[in-house]
Amino acid sequence: MITIDPKSVKTGKFHGHMLSAIAPRPIAFASTIDKNGKQNLSPYSFFNAFGSNPPTLIFSPARRVRDNTIKHTLENVYEVPEVVINVVTYDMVQQTSLSSCEYPKDVSEFTKAGFTPLESNLIKPMRVSESPVQFECRVKDVIETGMDGGAGNLIICEVLLMHINEKVLNEEGRIDPHLIDLVGRCGGNWYTRASGAALFQVEKPSMNLGIGIDALPAHIRNSDILSGNDLGQLGNLESLPDDSTLRSYHSREEVKKLTDTLKENVDDSGYYLAAKELIKAGRADEALMLLQILS
Repeated sequence: MITIDPKSVKTGKFHGHMLSAIAPRPIAFASTIDKNGKQNLSPYSFFNAFGSNPPTLIFSPARRVRDNTIKHTLENVYEVPEVVINVVTYDMVQQTSLSSCEYPKDVSEFTKAGFTPLESNLIKPMRVSESPVQFECRVKDVIETGMDGGAGNLIICEVLLMHINEKVLNEEGRIDPHLIDLVGRCGGNWYTRASGAALFQVEKPSMNLGIGIDALPAHIRNSDILSGNDLGQLGNLESLPDDSTLRSYHSREEVKKLTDTLKENVDDSGYYLAAKELIKAGRADEALMLLQILS
């Protein structure tokens, strides 16, 4: 493992490592306006949500590393403290990238990138019609983290209105990740598409505490076959099975057939591999009971 002191390398090099490691990052497609009514549109991946009451979004137009200048977005919010944050989908990612070109301030990125401006309800900056979710925001504060190239400028926004295209909602009225098809920013020229096979679910811990990996029998904790993810799912179970539950499970005909087959192996690896498949199938409780045969 290499260790890097950010003060010992050029800012650009550290910047590259940092953005490649902290990824994927959501993209704030920020629409702002200056005091003369000139619209600006630019994407920022230093962005996330930081509260829901009041609803708070923060993004950061960092100072340019090469010449330590600031972005038009930052200039605009100092003049007119309002912003629309539009989300970025796969269908619009190439246009979004085009809008990041450093056009002169009097040139509209809406026009250059081919986006359709849509009037906001409460604020002056325009929304991006092609974006399926748009947040009309009031800028509450700007925190400058430094004055050198690469320093961030945290634009703290309170959401006044949220607009959602009904096409991205499922039958329950929730935003469906497959329908909204968002993209995230990685390092260099890399992006990621947050839909399709890239998506997977991780069950949240219940209100009851999981037993924890430390509560698992030692031979399970120390297995070379089970991964950290496998152990995490076993540790998320709410309790170890009692003797009655174990007897009932091990008496099942299909379990007897499986264990009879596994006993024929020269080692116990088959038990761990079978348990791994049960965990993959969402049957962590059965996987644990199967492995407890080895206790």
